[in-house]
Formats: sequence, C-alpha cells, structure tokens
Amino acid sequence: MGIPFYRKAVEFQQRYCGGKTIVNTFQTNGILINDDWATFFREHDFLVGVSIDGDAALHDEWRVTRSGKPTHEKVENAVRCLAQHDVEFNTLTVVNRTNMHHPVQVYRYLKSIGSRYMQFIPLVERCGENGLAQPQDKHIAMTPWSVDSLQFGQFLNAVFDIWIREDIGDIGIQLFEQTLAAWCGLPPQVCVFAPTCGSAFAMEMNGDVYNCDHFVYPQFKLGNIHQKTLRQMNQGEQNRQFGSDKQRSMAQECHRCQWKFACYGGCPKHRFLPSASGATNHNYLCAGYQAFFSHTATAMSAMRTLYEKGISPAEIKSIFV
Repeated sequence: MGIPFYRKAVEFQQRYCGGKTIVNTFQTNGILINDDWATFFREHDFLVGVSIDGDAALHDEWRVTRSGKPTHEKVENAVRCLAQHDVEFNTLTVVNRTNMHHPVQVYRYLKSIGSRYMQFIPLVERCGENGLAQPQDKHIAMTPWSVDSLQFGQFLNAVFDIWIREDIGDIGIQLFEQTLAAWCGLPPQVCVFAPTCGSAFAMEMNGDVYNCDHFVYPQFKLGNIHQKTLRQMNQGEQNRQFGSDKQRSMAQECHRCQWKFACYGGCPKHRFLPSASGATNHNYLCAGYQAFFSHTATAMSAMRTLYEKGISPAEIKSIFV
C-alpha cells in the first residue's frame, strides 16, 4: 500500500468526517521513507512513529532484511528526512536481550537523532516446537531474543535517572508519564496499565477486527468491518468479556501488591508464569515493573505534590541538578 492508498483514505476521512477532527498516526520501520512520503505526512499532519532500537550496533543485531542485511542506515536516513520536512515523529524502541544492557547508550542515541517522545516496549515472546506460542499455551520456553524481566526494570531505571535530571519537560517518555498519571489519580494513558482491556482494536487488511493487536488469533476475532460496525463490536458481549477478563484473571500477588494502582497486572499477553495460587497468570515482567516502580517512587511522590499544588512536575528537575 503506497501513498495513493493513504491519500485516498485521507480523502474519505475529509468527505465523511462530519465536522469531526481526525488525527492520523503512522508506525513504520522507516526503511522505505523518502521525500515523497515525508511530503505527504507533512501535508496531512501525520504523527509518525519510527521503530529504532538504538545505534547501528544495537539496532542491526535483530532488525535486518529478509536477506540478513542491516537496516539502521535506512532508518536513520528516514528520521533525518522526516525532520527536514518538519514532520512530527516519535520513536518506538523494542527493549530486547541485546540492548537491555545498554540503556544509557540507547537513550543518548535517541536524543541525538532528535527524538522528543520515546516509547520503550519490552520484547516478550515464547516459542514452542511449532513456532510462536498461543496465548493459552503454558510452560513454553522464552525466545533467546526476549528481554529479561528484571533487566527491563533496570533499563528503565537507568533511563529515568538521566531523564529526570536532564530532560523532563523537554522529552516525553510514555511509561514515565503513564506512571506519574497513576500516582496523580488520572485515567490510564496506556491500555497495558489500565484496570480493564477492550479499547485497542486491531484490524487486518481484509477488515477482520480483533480485540487487541496482542491477540490476533481466531478466538479473539470480533467480526469483520464489512458485516458489523465498530460500535457493534465494541459494545458486544465478546469485547466486554475480554475487557473484564483482565481484572478477573489477575494473580493473587497483584491484588496484594503496593503497585497495583500503577500496573493492574500488566498486559494479559504476558501473564503466563505460575502464581501463588498455582494458576499460570503471573506477569512475566513483574520483577522488572516492581524494580521500576520502587526505584521511581520518591520522585513520583514529589511530582505528585507539585501537580497537586498547580506546579509543573517538570520543576522537580531543579531538585536533582
């Protein structure tokens, strides 16, 4: 699907929006971005997310072409092209078994290419004899490229320590902002840390709609956009059940955890470790999340106090200088 497809999509939006404001975002690995794409994005005010996992040594460890060729140079050129055309972009970094050991290097690099909003996504994949595991599969080995749970927390802690001293207020980091929102009693910005699921559909090219992009499996298909409206699928019993299952299936440890308000058991896709009850519903990333929430608690509490006084939480930077 090239530019003509998306240009037609924008035309349909403008024709049928009925006065509503539509915001378009576009996630890409960047390898095909050129001046034509950048011009289109700028013309229609697209926000572009670029997947990049660090500098060349870190990025090219896993992000290669089908023929095994590195992709970092193309991605960096894409970022440069977007910046030259004044296209708003952010970065999505998958934290994996390689770059999890280099948090400072990753963060400094992302700053150097002009990223002002960052997402750090943990790579958690399991692999059985017949390929990647299904959600219901238990006792399946982790892939060798998956992030270690505790190491993920330590990665976040190292980035947080730099960010709060140097860049808070200038650079946004999704997980840090989400955690502060939880401390301040604000609605969750990320479905992973919401009490319930069911608000982040995934749609395939043929119109099939699924509960979530982490659950694109037959048993989680809600229907097809050619037969049902999104409203019907959203309000249907299957989606309500999917949403409430997150809370209902939470591990016993989560209900007792002091960080429940910030985590709510994390993403159900990652709940496959044995819990105290014997059920396999404990989140694989629990150790990392707990390390992060504990490490940042003092700063989060201080920022909440600033927020409650009507002062920007970014003012905390002066305390850490």
